[in-house]
Amino acid sequence: MEKSFQKSALLVTLTLFFFIPVSISVPFILFHGIRDQCSNGGVSSFVQLLSNLSSSHGSCLEIGNGEQDSVTMPLTQQASVACEKVKQMKDLSQGYNIVAQSQGNLVARGLIEFCDNAPPVFNYISLGGPHAGISDIPKCNSTLCELLKTAVYTDFVQDHIAPSGYIKIPTDIKDYLEHSKYLPKINNERPNERNTTFKDRFTSLHNLVLVMFEGDAVVIPKESSWFGYYPDGASTPLLSPQQTKLYTEDWIGLKTLDAARKVKFVSVPGEHLRIAQDDVVKHVVPYLKNQPASMSEDLEILHL
Repeated sequence: MEKSFQKSALLVTLTLFFFIPVSISVPFILFHGIRDQCSNGGVSSFVQLLSNLSSSHGSCLEIGNGEQDSVTMPLTQQASVACEKVKQMKDLSQGYNIVAQSQGNLVARGLIEFCDNAPPVFNYISLGGPHAGISDIPKCNSTLCELLKTAVYTDFVQDHIAPSGYIKIPTDIKDYLEHSKYLPKINNERPNERNTTFKDRFTSLHNLVLVMFEGDAVVIPKESSWFGYYPDGASTPLLSPQQTKLYTEDWIGLKTLDAARKVKFVSVPGEHLRIAQDDVVKHVVPYLKNQPASMSEDLEILHL
């Protein structure tokens, strides 16, 4: 009788102890945008700022040689490189958060949707990501820009210029769906090729924070940062995210996430990627802070 009482008391004590909420440190990684690299001062300073404000370890994950490969390496390959690197980072093995800037968001989403046997992503914060595509090229006079404007859906351009993977000309949807090699896949746009695994992985996110810059002249239209875009075959009207087929037919799970209150549609003042520290504190940092967890989650059943 006494032994039985002692076992019961021990079980109660252990149960109370292991259900005490504790704080676990969740690391984050950052993906920079096009024509940038992790070693650049702006990127490294931003990672350090996020780490300081959130008290979470963060690092910038570089793809290839950085600036050059951000322009010339096709996004499918960039996502594959990110996948292998993440799986080799031991500090991410129990899960991590992602912050991505501009084009880096397409790499981040490729990592989330395509990467097999990868550690889980908890929170994903997107800063100015061209998620629904861009309909026009920002003003520039280089040969690269000319190719994107005149031959974007050719194999050569798709295989050698990264931004070609997310240019979506709304009045040329047929060529886009047939020849664009990245965005139609990651957004599950091709009716006969929709992959439920991509959707399942995307809807496994705990939080999706979509930050749009009100003065953005790089992501065109800026509402693409929220998955808003034009209807197929026309350049007007601009559809809200909830009006697009991607949302209403739930191709990648955006509607599912939104219904679960896991999507935050955030609008901040400023030009592309020009975010004030107050907005960083308000909209980014809360999703990078240490996460509460119960110590009981990792326990096996005790045989007393």
